[in-house]
Amino acid sequence: TAAWLESVSQCMWSVMTACVVNTAMERLPQPPTITHQSPKDYIIDPRENIIIHCEAKGKPHPSFSWTRNGTHFDIDQDANVIMRPHSGTLVVDISREKADNYEAVYQCTARNKHGTAVSHNIVVRQSRSPLWSKEKVKPIVVQEGVSLVLPCRPPAGLPPPIIFWMDNNFQRLPQSSRVSQSLNGDLYFSNVLREDSRNDYICYARFPHTQTIQQKQPITVKVLNHPVDERRPTFLIPSGSSSSKVVLRGQVLEMECIAEGLPTPEISWTKMSGDLPAQRTSFLLYQKMLRIEKVSESDAGDYRCTARNRIGSVHHTIRVTVKAAPYWISGAPRNLVLAPGENGVLTCRASGTPKPSITWAMNGIPIENSPKDLSRKVEDDTIIFTDIQTGSSAVYQCNVSNDYGYLLSNAFVNVLSEPPRVLTPANKVYQVIKNHRALIDCTFFGSPIPKITWFKDASALDGDPYILHDNGTLEFHTAQTPNGGKYTCVARNFLSIYENHPTRIVKQPEYEVVQRGRSVVFECKVKHDPSLTLTATWLKDDGELPDDERLVVDSDSLTITDVTENDAGMYTCIMNTSLDQDSASAELTVVEATPTPAVVYDKPSGPSFQVCECAVRSCLYWFNYARYFLFSTEFLIQYEDALHHRGHWHNLTEVPGTRTTAHLKLSPYVHYTFRVLALNTVGFSRPSFPSRMYKTEAAAPDENPTDVHGFGTEHDNLVISWKSNGPGLCYRVMWRQKSVESDWTTVTVANNSRFVVSGTPTFAPYELKVQAVNDHGVGPKPAVAHGYSGEDLPVAAPENVQAVVLNSTLAEVHWDPVAHKLIRGYLKGYKVYYWKERSLHKHNPHHMEKLILTFSGNHSHGRLPGLHPFSLYSFNVRVYNGKGEGPVSRTQQFETPEGVPGAPPSLIVTNSNLDTLTLKWSPPHDRNGHITGYTLKYQPVNNSNELGPVEELALLANETSVTLPNLKYSTRYKFYLNAKTVRGAGPAISQEAVTIVDEVAFAPSNVPLFMNVPPPPAGEGEEEWQKELVNGSQKVVLKGLKGGLSYRVRLVARGHHDQPLHHSEDVPLLLWPAVASRQVDIATQGWFIGLMCAIALLILILLIICFIQRNKGGKYPVKEKEDAHTDPEFQPMKEEDCTFGEYSDNEDHKPLKGSRTPSNGTVKRDDSDDSLVDYGEGGDGQFNEDGSFIGQYSGKSGSRDTAEGHESSGAPSPINAMNSLNSFV
Repeated sequence: TAAWLESVSQCMWSVMTACVVNTAMERLPQPPTITHQSPKDYIIDPRENIIIHCEAKGKPHPSFSWTRNGTHFDIDQDANVIMRPHSGTLVVDISREKADNYEAVYQCTARNKHGTAVSHNIVVRQSRSPLWSKEKVKPIVVQEGVSLVLPCRPPAGLPPPIIFWMDNNFQRLPQSSRVSQSLNGDLYFSNVLREDSRNDYICYARFPHTQTIQQKQPITVKVLNHPVDERRPTFLIPSGSSSSKVVLRGQVLEMECIAEGLPTPEISWTKMSGDLPAQRTSFLLYQKMLRIEKVSESDAGDYRCTARNRIGSVHHTIRVTVKAAPYWISGAPRNLVLAPGENGVLTCRASGTPKPSITWAMNGIPIENSPKDLSRKVEDDTIIFTDIQTGSSAVYQCNVSNDYGYLLSNAFVNVLSEPPRVLTPANKVYQVIKNHRALIDCTFFGSPIPKITWFKDASALDGDPYILHDNGTLEFHTAQTPNGGKYTCVARNFLSIYENHPTRIVKQPEYEVVQRGRSVVFECKVKHDPSLTLTATWLKDDGELPDDERLVVDSDSLTITDVTENDAGMYTCIMNTSLDQDSASAELTVVEATPTPAVVYDKPSGPSFQVCECAVRSCLYWFNYARYFLFSTEFLIQYEDALHHRGHWHNLTEVPGTRTTAHLKLSPYVHYTFRVLALNTVGFSRPSFPSRMYKTEAAAPDENPTDVHGFGTEHDNLVISWKSNGPGLCYRVMWRQKSVESDWTTVTVANNSRFVVSGTPTFAPYELKVQAVNDHGVGPKPAVAHGYSGEDLPVAAPENVQAVVLNSTLAEVHWDPVAHKLIRGYLKGYKVYYWKERSLHKHNPHHMEKLILTFSGNHSHGRLPGLHPFSLYSFNVRVYNGKGEGPVSRTQQFETPEGVPGAPPSLIVTNSNLDTLTLKWSPPHDRNGHITGYTLKYQPVNNSNELGPVEELALLANETSVTLPNLKYSTRYKFYLNAKTVRGAGPAISQEAVTIVDEVAFAPSNVPLFMNVPPPPAGEGEEEWQKELVNGSQKVVLKGLKGGLSYRVRLVARGHHDQPLHHSEDVPLLLWPAVASRQVDIATQGWFIGLMCAIALLILILLIICFIQRNKGGKYPVKEKEDAHTDPEFQPMKEEDCTFGEYSDNEDHKPLKGSRTPSNGTVKRDDSDDSLVDYGEGGDGQFNEDGSFIGQYSGKSGSRDTAEGHESSGAPSPINAMNSLNSFV
């Protein structure tokens, strides 16, 4: 009875302890764990609401979201779907919607700030029970003894139906070794008998999900009484001598052999490569089916079924191959709870056939895309954690897959830094039986795992007769009377010590510095077992407090009033219970009151100081010894951080000069060195000597990261980034959707400055917070930042697109802006695609080049410039965001009106005569409408490029040439031609031409003029020089010239017979009927003719006078005659010997008198290679205003040198002139 009572007591105590443990664990931070989910292949009844289960636990309780077919499923946007409170389970109301609209692949996500767990893919399909297709079944007539197969062929259902055969009375048709149903539902007769004749062979299909039964049309079988001969067996199913079958590990293997024959064959089975597994093997349907349950790899091999009757036998071999969907070898990965600095391993060990592949994810994100963690290393099916740190908590997903299935398992890694807790209630009284086994429990928890120590009174227990179990239980193998007493269970890890009877000071006294005459309070607050009496004791310098009424002891404090120098020292509070005690100490420093300032005369000297250490701050005080220097008005305290910024002094704080102490607020984890500078009205003193180094301990962060941003890189994610604010920190990342009432989701990230949230709705606004965290706590409350999840392409096109034509080259396009929620991203603007379909004029070609105009921002209209008039345009509009362009709007068209035409592409002058010209042109390429006509304007141009009166001629639209009569001969004209439409005249094309000239005027000096025609091609010779005596005239007209030929003209000066001939350079002259000189022949002008007549008369008079004088005086030197005349170039000619007078070499290269250089004497070459330029080195041939050559000429061209090598390429000399004259004579 005692043993039974002890057992009951122990059992009840174990249950109570388990409850206490679970309750304590529920209070600890914990990543999410999926506890319940719908099956992977979830077939639903279409008549009932759809319930997709997803339950999870975690601390804090996780929030839930879903994806559908791989994208975020926005439940709030579907009125038929609700999510159960505090759960992820979806309930779909199908009363207003068809169930097949919700057939999809769903996945549940449960997340809290410690991680994210995901469910497996849940494929939701509705059950289907289709009707049999209507068919007319003909009666079957067979002879007795033959085999027969009655087909069933049920409709495909989900899941597959259960098949059975019945008659009209719903009675199952009897089956035997002769008659049996196969796995596919057909009914097989090895041989038929006359009693098999009936008209109600009915195949039924029962669909289990909807609990409906469908039946096929009855089949009638009539057996004729004509028996057949006996025969050996043959297999009806399977066919042939061998077949193969694939089965998955763990499933049921079913093989069937149905044979026909007469008499009825018997079936037997053997395994050719071994024995059949007796425990898992069964034979059904009169040995026709072999079933093996829980198939393993050892069941692979060749199986033989044999059909035998007295006539013979037949065999069939079935080769079985066993494949395996992935399966766990040593179980799914297990959750891991680690303390900071510990090591751990996650193992995902699975097998399958073929060998499966293993992939890891962290918080639902492929691990290769997850934030980097230096403590984590992935090696195939194992993740190794080394020296893991706070903030590395996460849920890891292991996915094992091959061709036959997959396994998905969540396992969290929970990094906890928890001091030890003893969960067993204190002061429990154990009653045990002497000489029996006794157990005292100590249920505990901590991270890292605490070490348990048992004490009896004040002595630690170790070894016999005590047994200490790993779970903390203390065992007495045989309880004895001396074992009675009080036992204490102590749990220790590096964070703390926890006892089941703890007394702990929760607020310790702090170091104080006070001025003499003031008051100070030391606090000492304690937490203890309320069932025990607490006693507080205060000590000073490890001795009793002085008996002084200024020292007042309270239950949790010590107050000292009117402090004196004798009060300085170390004060200790001791808190005692009957079981334990705790103590804490703090120092009191007493300083002098602030002295009266002295008179200031100079810069203060550098102060000396002393640093006193405190728990969190430093108390810095100094004494100024500069009694004979100026009084300090201010002190500046500076520090150097030897850990992070060695060598740089930073200003920390300023203190009024009336104080000699300062309380400094220091930052954690800094190696401080201090110095002080004194300041007065003159300036700063030199710095004091630096203090010793003071190292502050690490503490909770005092600021959070900056530059928090949220953006998306994919359409279903949100990237949260921030700027790190220190090494070794973790970050608590929080987010929630802005427009939806939802809780903050939190994760802790280590060694990274960004975090990716997957499964978000597209371009949804989010509120973001990032808080710095370390081993000592969290930073201040973070500010809320804002961001958007990833963009996706817009899903809508602009509506109501239309165009308004403003003129022939400008149109304005209007559209209705796309709703913001349909843009699914940051609106960048709108793009108008437009192109010219064709011109409305039949002669213009089609154009299909597309143009794009972009209108940034939220526009609803835009203008299309540079259009072609009289054309048909098509256009459409698209909205675009940061991801790209949305769908195309409906394409619209518009027509531009007629515009002014372009210029005609060509204007050619042909058939030039003395007083007529013919103009030909082509219609404009850009007609821009219907051509209504042409306008031709023309006017003469004189030598100084002055334009004469304009003549205008209107031409019809179908004309492309015109002949202008009654023009002035040898006159340059300028022509302007433009086309017209109803919109007006277009730009004009211009051209110049000259009427034909039939003679050439030349203005020589008083010398003979020689001219010859150059040789024709291929050296056929040249014509003789022709001579024209000018008799001193300054002008000569050469008649009878032929158009299209080139001439050379030479002036020869003739003196006395003994004097050499002098001639000018040869001047080439080209007559080209189509092109004339741009200069106007002024010889036809009346004023010029009168002037020339007067000059000729004057020259004639002078010649007469000279002739008379010569006849009177005989011969006289040329030089004297030159001196007698004012014109040194004028040379008389001797008629008797046809020689020239004396000539000076200095004047060889002077221009002939009366020659002039025109403003523009260039001869236009047009399309011919022949030009006057080709005949001289001195440049283009030039003409004066009356068309004659100017006085100075260049030598022959290089080409002429080749043909006439005997002539010099330089300037002509008198010897050359004489040779030329001799050849002429």
